[in-house]
Amino acid sequence: MKNDSDLVKVFTGSEVSGILLKAELEDIGIPTLIKNDFQTGISAGFAGGIPYMIDLYINESDRKKADPVIKEFKQNNQ
Repeated sequence: MKNDSDLVKVFTGSEVSGILLKAELEDIGIPTLIKNDFQTGISAGFAGGIPYMIDLYINESDRKKADPVIKEFKQNNQ
């Protein structure tokens, strides 16, 4: 992944769905980053965020390539 300023959030939702989308994006060569505020809070010794909810980020430069995959994923998983 490039530096954090190049990241764009492409998904917010359940951890299971996020992991599935992450796999689809990585299958076509797009690196991803999952942010889980709840798990991070637990690790730090306090609770924060919503359990089982994650944010999925990709590099801005990969957005055009990722958009069709993300769109199809969201249509099929509503």
